[in-house]
Amino acid sequence: MHRGSSNAAKVRELMRRLGEEARGAGRVYLVGGASAVVMGWRETTVDVDLKLDPEPPGVFEAIARAKDALDINVELAAPDEFIPALPDWQARSPFISRYGAVGFFHYDFYAQALAKIERGHDLDRRDIAAMHAHGLIDPERLTTLLDIIEPGLLRYPAIEPEVFKAKVQAAVAGLGGTP
Repeated sequence: MHRGSSNAAKVRELMRRLGEEARGAGRVYLVGGASAVVMGWRETTVDVDLKLDPEPPGVFEAIARAKDALDINVELAAPDEFIPALPDWQARSPFISRYGAVGFFHYDFYAQALAKIERGHDLDRRDIAAMHAHGLIDPERLTTLLDIIEPGLLRYPAIEPEVFKAKVQAAVAGLGGTP
């Protein structure tokens, strides 16, 4: 079922509901458009993408109630489903807030940027530029992180490593960095 778009207020209300209704501790990471609307560089997003790690007990029941009450689309999706997980991604995931025993964070912006570069949609390119403009990513660090995860690309057969590397180099150059 298609639901309406989500703005920052809806995403924050979702966070509040999940935190208050969860039966225990955990972490919820906002990804993609959810991060973009909360950070303020986009007005709306079609889907609120989340990663649960560790999963708060009772969160799926809370998601089911919230998506209907708020008329929003919620999906479980994160960069580590599309590219290898970056080392220390949790440490680079900025804290947003806490509701109940649940902490809410933005998923590591470097991982988000690399996954968006790999996908390559127009909206992804605009999001990467916004991440850079907000000081959330450094172009040269993207190249370094790609080098670190490159051996793990074998586990992602849809990715052509040389093509991905060329996309990252082009994105870095477009952000004013050295590819």
